[in-house]
Amino acid sequence: MPHLESASLGVWVKAGSRSERKDEHGISHLLEHMAFKGTNSRNALQIAEAIENVGGDLNAATSIEHTGYFARVLKEDVALAADILADILQNSMFDAGELDRERNVIIQEIGAARDNPDDHVFDLFQSAAFPDQPIGRTILGTADSVRAMGAPAIRDYMDRNYVGDRMVVAAAGNVNHDQLVDIANDRFHTLKANGAPAPERARYVGGEERLVSDHEQAHIVLGFEGRAYNSDGFYAAQVLASILGGGMSSRLFQEVREKRGLCYSVYAFHWAFEDSGVFGIAAATGEDEVTELVPVVLDELRRATETITEDEVIRVRNQIRAGLLMSLESPSARAGQLARQQILWGRTIPLQETVDRINRITAERVKHVASQIFATNEVSLAGIGPVAKLPDYISIGERLKH
Repeated sequence: MPHLESASLGVWVKAGSRSERKDEHGISHLLEHMAFKGTNSRNALQIAEAIENVGGDLNAATSIEHTGYFARVLKEDVALAADILADILQNSMFDAGELDRERNVIIQEIGAARDNPDDHVFDLFQSAAFPDQPIGRTILGTADSVRAMGAPAIRDYMDRNYVGDRMVVAAAGNVNHDQLVDIANDRFHTLKANGAPAPERARYVGGEERLVSDHEQAHIVLGFEGRAYNSDGFYAAQVLASILGGGMSSRLFQEVREKRGLCYSVYAFHWAFEDSGVFGIAAATGEDEVTELVPVVLDELRRATETITEDEVIRVRNQIRAGLLMSLESPSARAGQLARQQILWGRTIPLQETVDRINRITAERVKHVASQIFATNEVSLAGIGPVAKLPDYISIGERLKH
């Protein structure tokens, strides 16, 4: 993107919370925090000063399947940013004092997440969908699991998972490709090439997690098994989520909020993983509206298997295309997109190829996938707040069949 004065670059790793062993719960996120706390050649302050002296910034993020470490700098400082990223990912010290402080920070973060029902309900939902397995555990870990982690455990996790064929260096903006390749060759050549273990295969089960509390709103997430990234139904499931609850014109927003006033927020989502996925509906409503809300939502899900129109599909296609084009204007978004494509599919996917795949989705295809997703007793349900009147997941599954 030569018209820009800046560049975004980063290192993305195909390892996240589902790569953790049971005694490592939360270690991916702890590692993300500790990566900026000092290396063999820079302490934490020197890392911060090095990037901020040139007006740049560093950040990182952990997800279920990936972890990313990235920087945004002016075009002339790409080499410096790459050097810092290479340093923190290969030479971090995990000093005991820094580790103690960061564990305390994360324990506070865990407490804050539990205090926020908007966040916590999704942790409960993931646990209900994938119980007793890494993909169903929270990214942050628990206070006890984080307290138990020391530097040897972090190094073992990193040595096991941070290997060459699980890592991608990506950049976008005013960056020279050949220069970036030279930097990667120079700064990452000592990485172990491969050998990371495959994560435990996801087993969607379904179930229920509810936490009755004195919050004003009942926060509810209802879901089903979705589609994996590489599955035949992935794009149709994405379109279905948008039609049902992707914006103000969506079916759920219009029926549940605009016509009936049953909630403040309602939307649908589809999260795809390497070997599974979840399709869900999230809503926040009052205690008295809970019993009316769920049947209305289920009615809309049933209608989606029969009445989705080509006009709705075309509208969603246009929304997705616009979103893709808008994301190309952001170097940070584009770098992340490039990295994810390399990690998931092993290649960069041209925009037109994605648009063509979306354009091949028809209303009949979306209705077929909707029928597959919703025709199941394996419902996942999570609720926080005044949810005593919320129907149980078994009765919800039975109602969907009738």
